[in-house]
Amino acid sequence: MSDFEIKGLAELNAALQELPAKIEANVLRGALRAGQKVILDKARSNINNRTGDLSKSLRIRTSKRGGNVSAMLIAGDKKAYYPHMVEKGTVKHFIKPKAAKSLFFAGLFGEVVDHPGAAPKPFMRPALDSEQTNAAEAVRDYIATRLPKEIKKAGK
Repeated sequence: MSDFEIKGLAELNAALQELPAKIEANVLRGALRAGQKVILDKARSNINNRTGDLSKSLRIRTSKRGGNVSAMLIAGDKKAYYPHMVEKGTVKHFIKPKAAKSLFFAGLFGEVVDHPGAAPKPFMRPALDSEQTNAAEAVRDYIATRLPKEIKKAGK
């Protein structure tokens, strides 16, 4: 993990304290989404898949709970159930049928398939590692653009 510095946090905090809590949360939610978007774009570019399902499954989810605003980058859905297998790889394992007596795999029938495993092909962690400074800058830029507008609206 790399260290980086964000200047002006005291000033940002003072400006946020002037806003109603709902506006503050919305500004922060948008800012975190902007930062995650940078990482999402890099993660998508790191994926090398044939169908595009894994890339399409990447999304950002924001939430506010107990006064804390968060944003998460999520990979996977019903179609792309395997992002953890791509990121971390899999070990050698056997595949057994659940309901049938045999499997049909690669043109062969068998009661058990010996899967050789898969090498890891990380896409999320390298995206975070390489884009954390750009993501922090995106957060800063979003706040710098939106906060004055919200302060002006709140003053009306």
